Amino acid sequence: MRFKSGKSGGFQIFAVAGVNTVSFAITATTTARTGLLGFGVEREDPKEHQRYWMPGFKVFPSIIPQPDKTTKVTTYNHPIQSFVWDDFTAKPERSYTYHFHPFRGKPKNLDRTATAIPITIKTEPLFSTLEHDVFFNRGVASSQAYSNRFGNTKPDKLTPPAKRQEALDWLSRELDDAILAFIANAKSGDALRCCFYEFRYRPVADALKTAITRGVDVELILDAKVNESVDKQGKKHPSFPRIDNMKMVADAKIPASRVTYREARANDIAHNKFMVLLKGATRKPKEVWTGSTNLSMGGIHGQTNVGHWVRNAAVATAFHDYWKLVKTDPGARKTDDASTGRKRNTAQRTAIEALGTPPTALGNVPAGITPLFSPRSGLEVLELYFDLVDSAASAGYITLAFGVTQALKDRLKDNTPASHITFLMLEKRDKPTKKNRDTFVRLNAKNNVYSAWGSYIRDPVYQWTKETNAGILGLNQHVSYVHSKFLLRDPLGLDPIVVTGSANFSPASTNANDENMLVIRGDQRVADIYFTEFNRIFNHYYFRSVAEATKATGHDDAAGTLFLKEKATDWLANYKAGSLKQKRVDIFAEMKGFA
Repeated sequence: MRFKSGKSGGFQIFAVAGVNTVSFAITATTTARTGLLGFGVEREDPKEHQRYWMPGFKVFPSIIPQPDKTTKVTTYNHPIQSFVWDDFTAKPERSYTYHFHPFRGKPKNLDRTATAIPITIKTEPLFSTLEHDVFFNRGVASSQAYSNRFGNTKPDKLTPPAKRQEALDWLSRELDDAILAFIANAKSGDALRCCFYEFRYRPVADALKTAITRGVDVELILDAKVNESVDKQGKKHPSFPRIDNMKMVADAKIPASRVTYREARANDIAHNKFMVLLKGATRKPKEVWTGSTNLSMGGIHGQTNVGHWVRNAAVATAFHDYWKLVKTDPGARKTDDASTGRKRNTAQRTAIEALGTPPTALGNVPAGITPLFSPRSGLEVLELYFDLVDSAASAGYITLAFGVTQALKDRLKDNTPASHITFLMLEKRDKPTKKNRDTFVRLNAKNNVYSAWGSYIRDPVYQWTKETNAGILGLNQHVSYVHSKFLLRDPLGLDPIVVTGSANFSPASTNANDENMLVIRGDQRVADIYFTEFNRIFNHYYFRSVAEATKATGHDDAAGTLFLKEKATDWLANYKAGSLKQKRVDIFAEMKGFA
């Protein structure tokens, strides 16, 4: 939900509440900014009968010149020097009142006499009976919190077992609980139709076996492509995820009759991760679980991922129709000659396209939920996604696990600082290679494009301890940081668009792989949840990305960015018109649809 405070002392607070994250922005007149050293923030929690100062991290160097990992401060003495701030510690379906106190004076003699600006918000429920529920894991194994709590130790190496479970719970942030809840929602006489790329998470396999035992008609489609390979060193690599998926079926004692192995189109991947709930003896499709989350330790506890629960019979019917098509294992077989293979692949695309006509432009994206499936012919759907990002009036956001495709760059490269702002959350830094050095397109502030990418603190700097990442923790092999696949178009407007699902915004995900996506238009609640979570992930990695890029140039000034400024003018200079920080404030100030 969206909230704004009254105007007080030249200040006004804007807030967007998701499930666990609340994003704030503060507008301030020129007079209000004069001498402003920052904001002390109190959070009032009526349910817990608590009111306390929120913790701070940066400190004034004149007060604490040598902070270390044991340093703990609050914003009462070390205020927030920002007009954009997020609270990542909120609880679902909870009302809070935040009190923003403007502080002036000197670091050792703060003037706290200015009237605080209060704003009351309410977070969204984690589980509801509404049309949508959205579940994000923590997705930030590379974090100060993990290193401080668990010492950069792999979860499997933590003792006692309760400590291991604590680490896993912290990393998953109830994403796994939501998957299990969806399965538990199927009662005796109901049916579950499942389609998974990776089926390597034992708790879910056991839950499905238990569902079968209690009388649920469960059927699975699992990727089982034969894609064995030999690397340059002569080492053989077994078919992935075929071998792991089959082993999990056997280990969980799921009857073979319940499983269809997807083997056709061996060079492509059956990348879906969805379940359809069918109710009663008539098998009426009612609900869908989808999103980016593979059923693996890394998918749930490591890289960024989202699970999306939809309670909509029409959407469930579309997914069920698609599931029935995939169950036939359509597409070319390895034994086919070239002509037969092309015919089979064409027939598959034709059958999928017959499930529904996709929108190809903003004007024909309908309100509500539009499911889209792959593979299909042409790139109109992919072009629609990129057009949504590039045609935003205020802001566009997209997560990219496998790089920025040239098609997206072609749309963004002519943007200027006067264009809408675009945020790219990447798995890896976008930089030229030997092959594309001459044609590489660099997107940056000149295009009003800002990027963050997966990275971590490799060396301790003052109170910043050395971090780890999901790969080092043994949670992921290929994607350590950003695996989610979603985009947002003008999320804080009255007509937001969210696109989310399994596809990586690439030609292969459109033309070759089995994929599903949801295009959700006009649902402010869904947009607010995705927006706050994008902020959380982007903010987390943006500092690390800048520090990494700066260090690569030989000018490592990370330590200087960890301290508060002792003079008001020094930090306020970062909010001049046209700066990234001021642009982010402006997005909130232009927000519509308040609660």
